[in-house]
Amino acid sequence: MPAILYVRAKSSIEDRDELERRLLERKPKFLDVPGLIQKVYGEDPETGEFCGIYFFESKEDLGRFAQSELAQTIGSAYEVTSIRKEVYNTLYSLRPENGPLTI
Repeated sequence: MPAILYVRAKSSIEDRDELERRLLERKPKFLDVPGLIQKVYGEDPETGEFCGIYFFESKEDLGRFAQSELAQTIGSAYEVTSIRKEVYNTLYSLRPENGPLTI
């Protein structure tokens, strides 16, 4: 069953361009994460917090990612001052033909 990881974080980096540079610098590394179907990047315009919404083929793939160096260095890479992680089982998609999940 596909799994979703939602990560919301606050960074101490005040320069928006610098934060975006770091996000883009690490973006290609996520292409090699086994079982990662898609990652969506977002930003809350009111608080400046950013998020990553990850779609994994399975909860096991998500678990392996959580133990990886890439996941373990999110906090230091973005100088995170607070972080919230939530894991969800996927129930169904509104438009499975449009992805990222086909259930």
